[in-house]
Amino acid sequence: MALSLFHHPSLTLPSPPPQPSPPSLRPSPSTSLQFTLPAPRPLLLLRSSRPNRLHSSLRAGLSSAVDSPPQTSGGQPEKKLILQVKDLTAVIAESKQQILKGVNLTVYEGEVHAVMGKNGSGKSTFAKVLVGHPDYEVTGGSVVFKGQDLLEMEADERSLAGLFMSFQSPVEIPGVSNINFLRMAYNAKREKLGLPELGVFEFYAYLYPKLELVNMKTDFLDRNVNEGFSGGEKKRNEILQLAVLGAELALLDEIDSGLDVDAFQDVAKAVNGLLTPTNSVLLITHYLRLLQFIKPTCIHIMENGKIVKTGDISLAEALEKDGYEAIAKSH
Repeated sequence: MALSLFHHPSLTLPSPPPQPSPPSLRPSPSTSLQFTLPAPRPLLLLRSSRPNRLHSSLRAGLSSAVDSPPQTSGGQPEKKLILQVKDLTAVIAESKQQILKGVNLTVYEGEVHAVMGKNGSGKSTFAKVLVGHPDYEVTGGSVVFKGQDLLEMEADERSLAGLFMSFQSPVEIPGVSNINFLRMAYNAKREKLGLPELGVFEFYAYLYPKLELVNMKTDFLDRNVNEGFSGGEKKRNEILQLAVLGAELALLDEIDSGLDVDAFQDVAKAVNGLLTPTNSVLLITHYLRLLQFIKPTCIHIMENGKIVKTGDISLAEALEKDGYEAIAKSH
């Protein structure tokens, strides 16, 4: 920045010698000015001592996404890849009956994906396999979540990494109050992130706005987890858990089943309130009405253990009108 000399009326200063015109500064395409700075000192790069558990076949494909976000032609970063499932196969652990027969799915941040299909087509099994349910055994394929090999993680590691599942039939946990359950789960995530635990009063201040989001009264916090809850209360409680944990990918298995009109609208409104440009949702549903409240990025039809068709909301509308037989004939 140039400095100006202030002239006193009684003081006459000699004219300065002529100076060459300074070079014009032109903004770069990013609208910032470019200057030449001294070479920076080398930075110390820290690497985790924990070994990388990605399969070697995935490392090359993932390195560019992990090192720096891909750029579009306009210079803006593309959406980050949240989940990539390739040729996933799985069986029931006890009977070895094959359920998943080659599922492929790609989810980016900020997207809502809906999976529809007949009962027994593999929808719920797919979600349970993603969260590491012990009743199922993966026999082939790969699943990458936020750049990590999801199949190499234990179920609790998947949760702490940002994966959440709302079950179709939430279990009851006698003797454990909602407030204690939520605080323990949230503090476990904070510990994973290297943050200090929240005390009772601090956590309540964090939790209270989320109760309003799902239209739940404070007395639910003193009740045991899901014990004696109605169907609508259980689903609200699941979404409350999602709101508290702030997962990057939420798997919602038929959150609309068994709900009356008011509870359905509360749950749908809460899910919409949790959507951001950086998190994603995978919905499992049978009904178009949910997708009219929670707008999907795309819809997938699952049949016989694999995704057989993908489209937009018109696919669900055709399904509502003509049933699965019409969809089956079109592929």
